[in-house]
Amino acid sequence: MMTYNGYLIDLDGTIYLGSEIIPAGKRFVESLQKKDIPFLFVTNNTTKTPETVAMRLREEFSLTVEPTTIYTAALATVDYMKDAKKGSKVYVVGEAGLIQLILKAGFIWEEKQPDYVVVGLDSEVTYEKLMKATLAIREGALFIGTNPDKNIPTEKGLIPGAGSLIALIETATQQKPVFIGKPEAIIMEKALGQIQLEKSEVLMVGDNYETDIQSGIKNGIDSLLVLSGFTPKEAVPHLPEAPTYIIDSLDEWMF
Repeated sequence: MMTYNGYLIDLDGTIYLGSEIIPAGKRFVESLQKKDIPFLFVTNNTTKTPETVAMRLREEFSLTVEPTTIYTAALATVDYMKDAKKGSKVYVVGEAGLIQLILKAGFIWEEKQPDYVVVGLDSEVTYEKLMKATLAIREGALFIGTNPDKNIPTEKGLIPGAGSLIALIETATQQKPVFIGKPEAIIMEKALGQIQLEKSEVLMVGDNYETDIQSGIKNGIDSLLVLSGFTPKEAVPHLPEAPTYIIDSLDEWMF
């Protein structure tokens, strides 16, 4: 087992599951804090700002972390849009956290002729929102999908994720989106910049083979699959490419 200088960690399904803490996940983070090992939560959640996520971790789960340790697909989306330099006008299908971040970064809301259409998770999505997004993309707007997660693990079970909405718009426009979140290179490269470490120095930790572990495999980063959320134990023998490590609980990990 290698020693790593830093950890990239998923949140939902790894540290908590819906509204319930995963005790081993909490202990894992507290161990990193005690040992002064750098870590960054890399999450495909686009509905909350880092400050809101940090507040939730503290108030609901008694886990105190700085907002600077949280890097969301929403932040990576803003960083990508700034780099793309395609224009300043944007239409967003998504929740308040995503919209606020994008507008705060200097982008201007435009429903008819935007330069970008950003699609993320939206629990109050309407046919009208989907229609506006479809028409704008067909008119030439750059189609950005915040993250490909088709489902989200919750205490109720697997519910529709951003990827499900993005797939609908992809079908309606016959255009593939630029995906930002895990497992894509965009968010991983930005995350490495945030934690200021090289690929060879970090371990990607998560519960979802399709996003967390693939973000390691596709981008040359070692990965640790914890069987506490999305990917069940019975799926392990059939995984197309094995993670670097697989454990039942984060309590098993030795630093």
